[in-house]
Amino acid sequence: MAPALRSFASTDRFIAEISSPASPSIRAGYVLIGDEIFLYDRCRRAVLSTLVPEGARDFALHDLDLAETSIFEALDRAQTPSLMAPFQVLFLRNLKTLYGRGSKKEEFAAIEAYFRSPNPQALLLFVADHIRIPTDLRRMDYQDKERFERIRETLGDWCGTVELARVDENDAIRWVTDTAESRGVRFDPDAARELVDSLGADMMLISSEFEKLLLYVSAPASNGVILTLSEQSESKGENLSSLPGAPHQSPAEPLARNRVTLGDVETMVLAAKQRSLYELTDAISAKDRPRALALLHGLLNASDGGEDAAIGHLYMLARTFRQMLIILEKNVRDSRAIWQALWQGFRMPPFAAEDLIRQARRYKSRRELTRALRLVARADLELRSSPANKLLVLERLILDLATEPKPSAYEPSHQFAMEL
Repeated sequence: MAPALRSFASTDRFIAEISSPASPSIRAGYVLIGDEIFLYDRCRRAVLSTLVPEGARDFALHDLDLAETSIFEALDRAQTPSLMAPFQVLFLRNLKTLYGRGSKKEEFAAIEAYFRSPNPQALLLFVADHIRIPTDLRRMDYQDKERFERIRETLGDWCGTVELARVDENDAIRWVTDTAESRGVRFDPDAARELVDSLGADMMLISSEFEKLLLYVSAPASNGVILTLSEQSESKGENLSSLPGAPHQSPAEPLARNRVTLGDVETMVLAAKQRSLYELTDAISAKDRPRALALLHGLLNASDGGEDAAIGHLYMLARTFRQMLIILEKNVRDSRAIWQALWQGFRMPPFAAEDLIRQARRYKSRRELTRALRLVARADLELRSSPANKLLVLERLILDLATEPKPSAYEPSHQFAMEL
């Protein structure tokens, strides 16, 4: 049996404790601390499947927001037995409202009074998702650490604590391969690592893309790579139509591969494609012309449209240089500040934040980045004019971007041809 994953240890203990309403280890309340949504959903599903029957959820399950419902009302609801359900579960979101301005002595006194004599037919689950717990606790933000300790000091005597920390990359890779194996699919180790790396170990994104990949490789193949039943039979010298129970002249269904390869991840996961783009901008910002050209050719070879996808690549290049321009202008120095500098819809994937900050800091001034945008705009205009050789246009662009600009006697305009 494979060893348990360390990142899942806290949620595994919680799930074991709530295995039954009559379990002697179950507590009257728990605090789910952390913003890892994947682990929170795992805990919630376990609670619902164990303690809340499907047909009784309208009466047994209560999702309350402490910003809208007072803690007194929530505790009163927990203390009052339900006539329609044998057991009640209350999820109390926005726990941070109990730790805002003011002493909140009355609120904590009411909580203490409830837990001194709790309703054995109710479970309280406080959700503290305003705290971020990193994989390495030593790197936890000082403010988050203070909030964490205050919750433990006030609720720790009465409630169990479930830490929803960010999942370690190696544990995420193990989860991908083990979960795929349990569902009859082989997930190649290099494919699992690429999936986790490209999504920055964000388990919600990983689980979503994981399901998509499993559907992709489990569906009947139609690309001719996988042998059909008839082809396999012919290779063995068998006649499929003569087999017992075989339908007369019925086309055979192609077999699924049930294996996820690195190529599948690069084909199906957008972030994996974007990784190559950020590697390209890394080579450009480092003025490494041979590597930049090699990465350009790799990017085109991996594209479904080849050179015909060139305008899409130019759009992503322009977008990336605009992101770097904002990072440079706002003097962003860490990944946490980048989410304030870049607005929703204009942010990069989590895995690229640190890389893009490093790349932006290689440029000495705003002028260099606006020059790069002008070069991309000029190449875009050339491509839309149906040039004889699109690859030549792209190669010249990459060489120009990866070359130190020549000093000019005049101040160039900061306006460029088009807004990409």
